[in-house]
Amino acid sequence: MHKIVALWAIPRSTSTAFEWMMRQRGDLDCLHEPFGEAWYQGEDPLWPRFADGDKTTRGLTIESVWEDIQARAQKGPVFLKDFPHYINHMWTPEFLSNFTHAFLIRDPAKTISSMYNKWPDFDELEVGFPEQRALFDLLTVLNGTPPPVIDSDDLLEDPHAMVAAFCDAVDIPFLPEAMSWEPGGDPSAHSWWDGGSFHSNLAQSTGLKPQERRYIEIADAPERVRRVHRRMKPHYDHLYQHRITLK
Repeated sequence: MHKIVALWAIPRSTSTAFEWMMRQRGDLDCLHEPFGEAWYQGEDPLWPRFADGDKTTRGLTIESVWEDIQARAQKGPVFLKDFPHYINHMWTPEFLSNFTHAFLIRDPAKTISSMYNKWPDFDELEVGFPEQRALFDLLTVLNGTPPPVIDSDDLLEDPHAMVAAFCDAVDIPFLPEAMSWEPGGDPSAHSWWDGGSFHSNLAQSTGLKPQERRYIEIADAPERVRRVHRRMKPHYDHLYQHRITLK
C-alpha cells in the first residue's frame, strides 16, 4: 500500500485551503473529509444533531470509507484532510499505523467564532479540540515522538516556509508551484457539504499567500462562544507547544 498522509484538523481551521493547495500538486489522490461524510450522513450517522428525516446515503459507512481509502492507496499515494472526532472509536494501533500523521491547529477564538457564525446551534461534539488532542497524545505514545503540528496562523503568515516544513515532516517533496493557482476553481466540487458556501472565498483565491496575523478579542464574543472557548483552549495550547517553528 502507498503512503496515506492524514492531516487531522478541526472545523474552520483553514484546512480546506491547505487541502486545495495539496490538490494542485497532482501527485496525490486528495480526499475531502471522507470520514466526515459518513459521520454526518452515512446510513448509520454518528452526528449528535441527526434527526429522523435528515439526509442519509445508503451504503455509506465509516467502514466503507476506510475500504475505499485503502483501495485508493493500492493505486498510489493518498492525502486526506479530516477531523479526528469522526473516527475516535477506530483508534487502534493497527488502524493508526496505516497513516503518516500530521495536525493542523487554529486558535479556538477564531474557529469557535466562525462555527457560531455558521451554526449558532452547533453541538460541542462537533468542535473537535478534545479528540484532536487525544489523538495527538495517543500517537505520541505509540510512536515515541510527537507527530508534526502546523498552526494556522503560522501557515498564513509564511505559507511557503510552513508548507515546505510540512512536506519535510511527512516525507513528500515540496512543490512550490502548488502554492498558487488560477481563481475561479470549485473547491465545493470535492465537498459533500452544503453546496459550497463555506468555500466561496477559497474559490476566488489565487494561492496560499502571506497574510497579516489577526487576533480576536474573545471578551467581545457571544457568551456561548466564550464558554466553549474556555473548555477548548487548553487542548489547543497543548498542541501549540509542539508546533513546527521556523528557525
